[in-house]
Amino acid sequence: MKPTPERTQRKGRGALSNPDVRFEPYAREAVDDGWGSLDEPLAALKTTVGEDHPRRAIAWNDSPDVPFDRSINPYRGCEHGCIYCFARPDHARIGLSPGQDFESRLVRKVGAAARLEDELRKPGYTPAPITLGANTDPYQPIEKRFRVTREILEVLAAFRHPVSIVTKGTLVERDLDLLAGMAEWNGAEVMVSLTSRDARIKRTLEPRAASPMRRLELVERLSAAGVRVGALIAPVIPAITDHELEDLVASAATAGASSAGYVLLRLPREVESLFREWLELHYPDRAAHVLDLLAQSHHGRHYDSTFGHRQRGSGAYADMIGQRFRAACRKAGIESGSRNALSSEHFRVPPRAGDQLGLF
Repeated sequence: MKPTPERTQRKGRGALSNPDVRFEPYAREAVDDGWGSLDEPLAALKTTVGEDHPRRAIAWNDSPDVPFDRSINPYRGCEHGCIYCFARPDHARIGLSPGQDFESRLVRKVGAAARLEDELRKPGYTPAPITLGANTDPYQPIEKRFRVTREILEVLAAFRHPVSIVTKGTLVERDLDLLAGMAEWNGAEVMVSLTSRDARIKRTLEPRAASPMRRLELVERLSAAGVRVGALIAPVIPAITDHELEDLVASAATAGASSAGYVLLRLPREVESLFREWLELHYPDRAAHVLDLLAQSHHGRHYDSTFGHRQRGSGAYADMIGQRFRAACRKAGIESGSRNALSSEHFRVPPRAGDQLGLF
């Protein structure tokens, strides 16, 4: 019996395999037993949702190259299945694979809104914009059922606390009643993630995310509702989506985006091997070229996690992408790389139900 690479492509899933968790003391290996079992059709991979009961809702960071110091992630894992997602390695920390487990074995944070309210009521809390979607998408498909993001937004609206949302999920339209009200006092913005306008690329790159045209429609609807909206061109993939950079910026601006940012493809830890598999299957003619351009941008490696470098890279190719992006923003008449300054001055701590109010 000979070892066989574990590549188990399933319809509607981005990852082709389910690599072992790096913290486990053992590894598995698929083996051809001669009975043809590896050639049998695979059953559909169903999504399951577990529960986490966090003690805190807000995650704090002091990273010098991100424009926020606090965030909330309503879910672990993401059903959108984007093969390039830099959050995939985090799934290993809960004993699950960054591969197909990441997009099919999800975790919802039960009671996150209540924990958030407790934190906002603490006497020493100082308000500043909270980001939803820093790691996984707060508007992935399971949000329609579990409404964890909606409950968090309701708390933020009650406290008049500013929020910045990063998403490619059109379910955010459901919450326009809250976001439009918060936008009236400059308390909300939405960054819509755009990767490609080519539906064929999207089907394998982001299998369960909204279509490119639907995301541009989302930008238009958010803007029409008075919500500040920006476009996040992420990731820019060398030799696959980089030729669309100017078109994506122009399309976002036409739809109503007031700003745009971009991120060069990031391949931390297990994401590199998963992305290699995807490249070899879908783009075998240019896989080596894609990886070579990344290496040119990361000091000879395919990824460098150094602060200030990890999101943009350096060198001739990376610099060219940056120059093209800034030129495209100037031509489209939108802000390049900057995010809107949200207001924290309206923050208030509302009385709890049953609290006795003062007479004056």
